[in-house]
Amino acid sequence: MSFIFKAIDHIQLAAPKGSEEVARKFYKGILGFKEIEKPEELKKNGGVWFAFGNVNLHIGIEEPFTPAKKAHPAFEVENIEALKQHLTNNGIEIMKDDKLPGAKRFYVADPFGNRLEILTWLG
Repeated sequence: MSFIFKAIDHIQLAAPKGSEEVARKFYKGILGFKEIEKPEELKKNGGVWFAFGNVNLHIGIEEPFTPAKKAHPAFEVENIEALKQHLTNNGIEIMKDDKLPGAKRFYVADPFGNRLEILTWLG
């Protein structure tokens, strides 16, 4: 083949119309992601973009909105127990899961009901 996949450029999750401030409170305020400027021509579509490390996360507006309950991004973290405590302290429900060999992980839902996996690899 003459083409090569290099990386995931971004992850997009959907949210209902008018939910940008709620997204900022969760992704920026609680998770600590950095908000990045959307291109001018895309601002009219609504939504908000975030980044951490070399990963971009786009929250896009979808009408009608339906949260992703099964499909999800998985975020690898350092010090998963500290993050779990931080989320709990902020009223975020943790859904435990011990079914992935070699990993410690849990799930949370963003404010819109989208499933997020949080994990750390053991060993």
